[in-house]
Amino acid sequence: MERREYLTYPLAGSAVASVVAKSLFVNVENPSLDGGTFCREGHGFRIWERKRKLVLPQREAAICIGAFDGLHLGHRMLAEETMEDARSRGCLAVAVTFDPLPSEFFKKGLSSHRLLSVEERAFALLSTGLDAVIMMDFDRSLADTSYQDYLLKVLPSFLHVTSIHVGTNFCLGKGGLGTAEALRELGASHGVSVHTHSLVEEDGSRISATRIRGLLHEGQVEEAARLLGRLHFVTGTVEHGRGEGGSFGFPTANVRIDRMRCMPGEGVYAGLVYSDDWAWPAAINVGAPPTFSTPDPAFLEANLLGFKGDLYGRTVKVLFSSWLRASRPFDSLEELERTVLGNIDWVRQNLGDQGVRVISDARANADASVEVDA
Repeated sequence: MERREYLTYPLAGSAVASVVAKSLFVNVENPSLDGGTFCREGHGFRIWERKRKLVLPQREAAICIGAFDGLHLGHRMLAEETMEDARSRGCLAVAVTFDPLPSEFFKKGLSSHRLLSVEERAFALLSTGLDAVIMMDFDRSLADTSYQDYLLKVLPSFLHVTSIHVGTNFCLGKGGLGTAEALRELGASHGVSVHTHSLVEEDGSRISATRIRGLLHEGQVEEAARLLGRLHFVTGTVEHGRGEGGSFGFPTANVRIDRMRCMPGEGVYAGLVYSDDWAWPAAINVGAPPTFSTPDPAFLEANLLGFKGDLYGRTVKVLFSSWLRASRPFDSLEELERTVLGNIDWVRQNLGDQGVRVISDARANADASVEVDA
């Protein structure tokens, strides 16, 4: 297969809007979709479901089970197979996932670096077309549940499961004994068909959240985007900074990111900052700039093009499209300004110099020139 980059530069405004919409799981054809999706909570679970697609023990469903962190191309394939199966059966298509991630639970004390928050993961799964997402609390009780009890007692308390879709490396239940083959044998005697799917590969290696996290930590945001099928983003709160960016003639958003999120490695990137349905091209410095302070991996500065206003205290999403350069100290403010303005110029030439309205502009150009090697 011929290798293609995720994005083809330069991008026009409407193409930028389409990239942002896809990356943030915005439904361009039906922007009110989120308004028709509801979340309800019970003991040990949360369920996101579409209107008239309620999760009930008597409702038949085809389900896929997994961590789904990042919703990469492999996850999307599993969701699509589940939906196709559900359509053929005339039943619900549902994703079952966990919080915390099982890998986090079993490796307590280690940083997890999630690709998506819990809510973002749920809406990412719904954006594929699934009818509902069941998010189970992964605690000691669930970890100690046998795969037999999970299949025959836990799942039936939510849905009448008719088929299950998992990856070939999947395992479930206490001790990891619920392999795909074990589930298939158990399901066959209880009217549940179990389907295993080969893991999606790219460049000869399987796509996984672990692989994507590694690429991001190395600053390879373009490679991560190819495996995700979208731009990686983080969510944070804009806070007051030092003010140097303003003195250079461009507004700067200083963003504090949750330390649980997977940040790209320290460096300067091209990307976009999204807030309230608008996205602005930006040069983004990850980690407090070493010229002024000690680097901070949970902090970033985004120099926004075309922005006027006040973002202080607001929640924004920062999307990363390209690596520009490594972070380094500068001998003078003149050298710093010259370098930063060069970064800004790259962003201006390739992502534009004005904000774009995501829903309307993306809908106007739904076939924007975004290349994805899936």
